Amino acid sequence: MTLAYDPYQRACPSRQFLKSLGDLWTVLILGALRDAGEPLRFKDISQRVDGISTKMLTQTLRAFERDGLVIRVQYAEVPPRVTYELSEVGHDLALALQQVEKWATSHMDEVLAARVAHEQG
Repeated sequence: MTLAYDPYQRACPSRQFLKSLGDLWTVLILGALRDAGEPLRFKDISQRVDGISTKMLTQTLRAFERDGLVIRVQYAEVPPRVTYELSEVGHDLALALQQVEKWATSHMDEVLAARVAHEQG
């Protein structure tokens, strides 16, 4: 039996997950992994997502791994090598968020104009 999740209900666990989806870093990290088309190392993700701190990238990747969005592979090499790639469910989410990303970039002129108009009052 599948539970019926309803994010409009306060106790629904989907609320916490949806909250994390509204985070800038979530959208950008998933997008970087989606666009890469191959597993990426931590440094590669960090370079792609300009401005993210090491701490925030680490926390976000751990949360993604916990939620089953990324697959983390640690290789038994010296020096150690770790890669990250989207799981199937992570890829599906990254594609959905790509639409939000496209909307933001294609409508940014309107958003900025609305902000100016609002401030001018």
